[in-house]
Amino acid sequence: MRAMRFEHSDKAIDLQRRLSAFMDEHIYPNEATFHRQINDGDRWQPTAIVEELKPRARAAGLWNLFLPESEYGAGLTNVEYAPLCEIMGRVPGFGPEVFNCSAPDTGNMEVLVRYGTAAQRQRWLEPLLAGRMRSCFAMTEPDVASSDATNIKSRIERAGDEYVINGHKWWISGAGDPRCKIAIFMGKSNPGAARHQQQSMILVPMDAPGVTIRRMLPVFGYDDAPHGHAEITFEGVRVPASNMLLGEGRGFEIAQGRLGPGRIHHCMRLIGVAERALEAMCRRVQKRVAFGKTLAEQGTIRADIAESRMEIEQARLLTMKAAHLMDTVGNKAARGELAMVKVVVPRMTLRVLDRAIQAHGAAGVCDDFPLAAGWAHTRTIRLADGPDEVHREAIAKLELEKGRSRE
Repeated sequence: MRAMRFEHSDKAIDLQRRLSAFMDEHIYPNEATFHRQINDGDRWQPTAIVEELKPRARAAGLWNLFLPESEYGAGLTNVEYAPLCEIMGRVPGFGPEVFNCSAPDTGNMEVLVRYGTAAQRQRWLEPLLAGRMRSCFAMTEPDVASSDATNIKSRIERAGDEYVINGHKWWISGAGDPRCKIAIFMGKSNPGAARHQQQSMILVPMDAPGVTIRRMLPVFGYDDAPHGHAEITFEGVRVPASNMLLGEGRGFEIAQGRLGPGRIHHCMRLIGVAERALEAMCRRVQKRVAFGKTLAEQGTIRADIAESRMEIEQARLLTMKAAHLMDTVGNKAARGELAMVKVVVPRMTLRVLDRAIQAHGAAGVCDDFPLAAGWAHTRTIRLADGPDEVHREAIAKLELEKGRSRE
């Protein structure tokens, strides 16, 4: 086994320090402001506090931290980015967006960096990197089991110098935001080709005729405004042939390049959610008294705290191993570890959140604390970018291959 070293450069350590200080000064104190601004006005408009803090984050050098090996980002490795992503993830949604490190924009920007033409990068990547617009990723469909992307029915058909797009998508995160100007759309372009060469990805402007947002979908009652998750129909949508990414039939190739970093970023952020939940739990149980002593003196509570700390540390180490392998041997070679963290980390975070909710009593299930919303969001990650069942199947196949190779 190759030695794993998680030491960080002076640059990365300095970024951790400065990012934590920015969170302390600007993000945590403004969480209530962020939620109030959403609720006071049109829920589907950007909040003033986010737009106010973005220039400050950029001026502080805390901007586009996610792009490794790129002229566009901070040039950090995945191992170096992991603690930064965790710190931002402590405040879901609001935190990462201030630093232009939100999904699905991060994944879409990585696609454009890796696979976009110069013209595509100029038109779409540059405003995304500048935080002037947002984007979405249109892959999941309501009429098929999208855990198997070969089931996708949406069509991308060539018509002269254009492609005509027809399809029905849902759970398109970020599409509710009026700043969302571009979708990366996955559909079937070559139905007669080999199974994994039938799909393509193409850039579709959200204002193109035939693109219709049918409804915004709630998650356990949360609408996640102004980001949201949309059901969208694409009916006879025409885009220039130059909007095709990489070439016809290369959708799966792009997806594998995109989803690996996307999956681990979800996990890095969720570790931040779990850490914050444990901190909230510890604060709560030291203040509340029941049966003549603080909750912190109760054996069951102390056991929950210990279990939570152990599970967080285990999950973080596995995530760092996956990040290390991505940096050293590439995403394909790290696919087993990426699958593992995608199963392990959301499950861990849900357990920690559940214990924190229990320790808060009835207050834990309302919006006085971020625990209930954190649980709802985390539960969706067990489905996003592939459900647990798909990742466990991949892990099992890799283990069986190892067994055969040793015979």
